[in-house]
Amino acid sequence: MRNKSKTTAFMGLFTALALILAYVEVLLPPLFASLPGIKMGLPNIILVFLLYRRSACSAIVVSLLRIALVTMLFGNVMALLYSLAGGILSLVVMILLRRWNVLSTVGVSVAGGVAHNVGQILMAMLLLETAELGFYLVVLTVAGTLAGVFVGLCGSALIRKIPANFLFLDK
Repeated sequence: MRNKSKTTAFMGLFTALALILAYVEVLLPPLFASLPGIKMGLPNIILVFLLYRRSACSAIVVSLLRIALVTMLFGNVMALLYSLAGGILSLVVMILLRRWNVLSTVGVSVAGGVAHNVGQILMAMLLLETAELGFYLVVLTVAGTLAGVFVGLCGSALIRKIPANFLFLDK
């Protein structure tokens, strides 16, 4: 029973951290006001950390909980669809790259940032029934790469600075 309590506390703590970072991101002014959909992806710092310090399962649970909570607090059904499309594709890509161990933490994060944008554009193309939105992916790929570098560097710094046995992070 102790293990289950620790896991529940762990998931609650990291979900709360991801939610706080999402709220901070909502409070920040848009990076580029004339280019919609561009964010830094601050909550993904927690996901990168979890992928490298805990497990893919932990990252999936925290990501889905965060998406659901952020949607309830700040979004709507459309935001949920876009967030799920981007979040799921991003996580799948990051989990595979992490398992294959072919890229650095920053590389995995960049791939996740770009995949997130691809997922959102594909969802938009499906919902709005227009392929022309695909052209916007060029802009979002640049933004996803830059955000991915930032998130990856932050996640890498956390991985280096926080020991594995801190807050029962050891599996």
